[in-house]
Amino acid sequence: MDKVRANLMLCAGTGCVASGTPKVKEALLEELKKRGLDEEIKLVLTGCNGYCAEGPVMAVYPDQVFYQKVTVEDIPILVEEHFLKGRPYQKLMFKEPEKKTAIPRMGDIPFFKHQVLRVLRNKGLIDPEKIEEYISRDGYQAMAKALTEMTSEDIVKVVKDSGLRGRGGAGFPTGLKWDFASKVKSDIKYMLCNGDEGDPGAFMDRSVMEADPHSVIEGMVIGAKAIGAHHGYIYVRAEYPLAVKRLQLAIDQATESGLLGGNILGTGFDFHLEIYLGAGAFVCGEETALMRSLEGKRGMPRPRPPFPAHKGLWDKPSVLNNVETLAQIAPIIMNGSEWYRSLGTEKSAGTKVFALTGAVNNVGLVEVPMGIPLRTIIYDIGGGIRKGRKFKAVQLGGPSGGCIPESHLNTPVTYEDIVATGAIVGSGGMVVMDDNTCMVGTAKFFLEFTADESCGKCTPCRVGTKILLDMLTDITEGKGKESDIETLLDLGRDIISTSLCGLGQTAPNPVLTTIKYFRDEYESHIRDKWCKAGVCRNLTTFWIDEKLCKGCGACLRACPSKAIIGEKKQPHKIIQEVCVHCRTCYEACKFKSIKILPAGFEGDPSELLEAAAAAGEGKKGDSK
Repeated sequence: MDKVRANLMLCAGTGCVASGTPKVKEALLEELKKRGLDEEIKLVLTGCNGYCAEGPVMAVYPDQVFYQKVTVEDIPILVEEHFLKGRPYQKLMFKEPEKKTAIPRMGDIPFFKHQVLRVLRNKGLIDPEKIEEYISRDGYQAMAKALTEMTSEDIVKVVKDSGLRGRGGAGFPTGLKWDFASKVKSDIKYMLCNGDEGDPGAFMDRSVMEADPHSVIEGMVIGAKAIGAHHGYIYVRAEYPLAVKRLQLAIDQATESGLLGGNILGTGFDFHLEIYLGAGAFVCGEETALMRSLEGKRGMPRPRPPFPAHKGLWDKPSVLNNVETLAQIAPIIMNGSEWYRSLGTEKSAGTKVFALTGAVNNVGLVEVPMGIPLRTIIYDIGGGIRKGRKFKAVQLGGPSGGCIPESHLNTPVTYEDIVATGAIVGSGGMVVMDDNTCMVGTAKFFLEFTADESCGKCTPCRVGTKILLDMLTDITEGKGKESDIETLLDLGRDIISTSLCGLGQTAPNPVLTTIKYFRDEYESHIRDKWCKAGVCRNLTTFWIDEKLCKGCGACLRACPSKAIIGEKKQPHKIIQEVCVHCRTCYEACKFKSIKILPAGFEGDPSELLEAAAAAGEGKKGDSK
């Protein structure tokens, strides 16, 4: 080990593996051996680094040089430049979009610079398949402290005082949940982990399980001691094979090391842990549905009370926390509640992990202090909107969340402030949308998901979400009626107030928030038969402005239906009878010469566009 002068931390999370990490790994090993550097340079496969859109990514320590989009072809020159000539390979470094200046060190890159890592404290720094590397970073120290120095009451008090709230969606105080279960008299109790994570676009829990599985296990053992449980389950969706593999390996290693199983660390405390594979039902993210699934029954929620802390899995007292919540436990026990409260706000303490996706430049996994403004996450960490387009909305909280407009981008990320906008923090999905997005279509997309995932047990959710979806479908197809908007609002509120579980109680949020902030788009769809984003095909006509068209031919080449005609360097034209309204030409045009008009529009397009632009400016001014 004394000969090692550099460690290559190559990301082997799901995203980077899909982008080519296995081939990059083999090429690196081969090149290092070929150059006689295989004993000096150590290659370590880590879990998710967080910068998912730029994978495969690799960090070089102790230099802290960061490389992105590494390919097999880059390996020979990278090894020669960095490890033989001593100069980092600039081609693969992060570059600021405007300055085009290479930034080698991870800590100076905006995406990493503005984050505060607690849950993701080990990301990109350890091999998740080696327990020794977790232990080397103080792993299992908190568990040892909890088992040898603290009573159950002590553990519960520290977690309660920390202000940690469940990161799975509802934000219920973790310490309070543990307190309830600890006070119930029962010979059998269960400690459970929710690793189901069903939100589209969310990958927070998956990444933690892949990159740092022992942090979840350690949190579960501490929680088991707190409530008096001796058996636990990690419920993981079967679509996460890498997470399942690494979790099982971690469980086996911890058991062999005496950190799990019987008589842990010689303290007399037993805790046995198993993995249970879920079939991917979104409703099984709800705690009572998840427990029914664990019992081998159909995953359907049940009325509460009784709450799971009193009557949960197999009718025994049970505590269910999600992956991110459990990964926070060990640092809290080691450093104390005041340390944890030093970040965040009074009611929303600590940090939160978000999966930042959509029309943002820097897609990836980010961890930020609670209370940080949405604008900071999207623009400082996310790098703003792709292709220089305008921000339109951010969907927060997954399909159960809501769409927040630009006027609310200074909203602090706390449970209370986000709920006030009509959205929810949820488990941490954050989908950014630009001005090419149809908000009616967005609401329809999320309703399609929740309506399909409804378990069907209660009528408001089963029938209500289907009615909402049918109405949204009619609006996007040009069949909407003036009364539909008020009906959507009334029905949405009724579904929220009468549904049995969290799925139905939050399913209308995308509809309610898009109507609240983008009502003009609903009105345009219904009254004018016009989808101004050009997404709803039945409500769209594409037209080429001859004054702006350069005749470059980009739209002509891109059109799949051959609906565009024109000579080179001469204005082109769209044959409306052939156009399939696919929007491909609009995306291909670099000169913004293709305009979006109402379906079947007749008349002077320039007058319509000028009137629409003037109306838009007026509304923008009014909103301020």
